[in-house]
Amino acid sequence: MGRNHTQIEFILLGITDSPCAQTLLFLFFLLIYIVTLVGNFGIIILVRLSPSLHTPMYFFLTHFAFIDICYFTVISPRMLVDLLSEDKTISFTGCMMQFLTFAFFGTVECHLLAMMAYNRHVAICQPLLYVTTISSHVCRQLVASSYLFAFLSAIIYTWCVFGCSFCGPNRIDHFFCDEVPVLKLVCSDTHSSEMVIFAFVTINVVGTSLVILLSYISILCTVLRMCSAQSRARAFQTCTSHLMAVSMYFGSAFFMYLQPPSSHRSLDTVASIFYDLLIPMLNPFIYSLRNKEVKGALLKCGRRLFSHWQHRRAVSSGT
Repeated sequence: MGRNHTQIEFILLGITDSPCAQTLLFLFFLLIYIVTLVGNFGIIILVRLSPSLHTPMYFFLTHFAFIDICYFTVISPRMLVDLLSEDKTISFTGCMMQFLTFAFFGTVECHLLAMMAYNRHVAICQPLLYVTTISSHVCRQLVASSYLFAFLSAIIYTWCVFGCSFCGPNRIDHFFCDEVPVLKLVCSDTHSSEMVIFAFVTINVVGTSLVILLSYISILCTVLRMCSAQSRARAFQTCTSHLMAVSMYFGSAFFMYLQPPSSHRSLDTVASIFYDLLIPMLNPFIYSLRNKEVKGALLKCGRRLFSHWQHRRAVSSGT
């Protein structure tokens, strides 16, 4: 018989049980967390302050940066506390809510990457229809629909994982409440739950990756038909940052969630750290360091701030 869910407590085993390694990992992940917050908040503020970036692509990018902040914050603070604490217990409700929000933000991110690819497709392949096809109203509708579908998917994922009976061990061999390590603790048959989760992950991950793939096949065909080498280079350059983000996100997602549960190995912890903690930190650098528009807007904002500082300094010294 399964126990009352309100009475269940889990223990997160974390990444390592070595006190010395835990201290070093705490400092390492704290630095990553700070850089992630600064980088993604920086992207959001920069887009808000720069009229040149008030375009559909950067509208999607601000939501992408916001989701990265939330996605990372679902996992990181709890993990940092556990690295310095001897008590690593988490309540059933706390574990369930962590998984629910993690699944929600992860699913939204898949859809946003697909929207950004479709935006590039329309901009390069159908430039004359871009203003009407990707209007601000359409952008808001696309983002709202991605949030809604992600919420429904996350509810289903969570019900499939936490609606089962728990009556045995309570030690989660991971640093947060993820699907595979939690399902290992279930004492009832999990085959149907795993099949439902696999189906919805396939719809979200494979479905959005197909949108991205078809968009870039169309972009490639259009670019190769361009007469000017400069136009081809410019078109490819606008897609580079997005392609890098897609490769990292979907590559690790396929490895983590689209393999049979029996094939999961200890290497998954390393992949999970990259997928859940490092990618949100790297995204702002990918979209800023390899993007001329972002770098240009950053320089303009820097000049404005410097001019404002000089003006205030001149006024204060004059008085």
